[in-house]
Amino acid sequence: MQVIDEPRAGRMPLPDRGGEMAFLDFGPKDRPVDIVFSHANGFNARTYRTILAPLADRLRILAIDLRGHGASTLPADPVHREGWNEFRDDLLAFLAAVAEGPVTLAGHSMGGTSSLLAAAAEPQRAKALVLFDPVIFSPGMLAGRSQDNPDIAESPLVQGALRRRARFPSKAAAMDAYLGRGAFRTWRPEQLADYVEAGFREADGEVVLACTPEWEASNFKMHNYDPWAAFRASRCPIRILKAAEGSTARLEGHEAELLASGRVTIEVEPGTTHFLPMERPERARELLAATA
Repeated sequence: MQVIDEPRAGRMPLPDRGGEMAFLDFGPKDRPVDIVFSHANGFNARTYRTILAPLADRLRILAIDLRGHGASTLPADPVHREGWNEFRDDLLAFLAAVAEGPVTLAGHSMGGTSSLLAAAAEPQRAKALVLFDPVIFSPGMLAGRSQDNPDIAESPLVQGALRRRARFPSKAAAMDAYLGRGAFRTWRPEQLADYVEAGFREADGEVVLACTPEWEASNFKMHNYDPWAAFRASRCPIRILKAAEGSTARLEGHEAELLASGRVTIEVEPGTTHFLPMERPERARELLAATA
């Protein structure tokens, strides 16, 4: 069994953004940053520890806790917010603080989309993009996806997030409740243990979700960004790895435009769901290493 070193935990003050961004630091401390990795909605940086840590012998990777997740203290008001551009601007502020030159931006789901938006807003920050089943909607699907749309408010993703149990007697109890069930049915036990470890905080003798159900639900409601404009505004190579089943990368009708740019490659990973980094960690590492 491979021994995985524990990453260094860090906190970066981002005063212009209203708080601190927590992150995990993999790899040599004296090496410039190679990759900044952003997680999916509802998760945290530690969820991807066993995926990223084996690359630490050759790369330096910073995995961040997005606003409203993990140990980050950036304000997370689910009612009064700007949507996913908040994650874009947080990521850009973090990059300005930790990296002197361009780095590879990588992410899963919402984290992949946030990375794309950051690369579009400030192309000089991104050396390359590696996107694991990013959330990309067609213009028709994107129209009207806002917090005030009643159809969106009633969507299964939103309602499922709002029904999520937020409090458990202990982290062990949360593990028992999650193992082999629902979204976690394809996860390895060590991956789930990492998610639970950083996904709950102590409160009144119990543990509560660090990412509240209300915040997770608001992320499913708020899609006020244009991914196609972001693809066009970006300047770096982009690798997209899509899930074979239930992919959120709805690229239909745009593949030709993306491929014609000469910068974008699109691959479908057989036998995977939206949680493909957890299901194919070796493949995820292969793409990250080849790109960085």
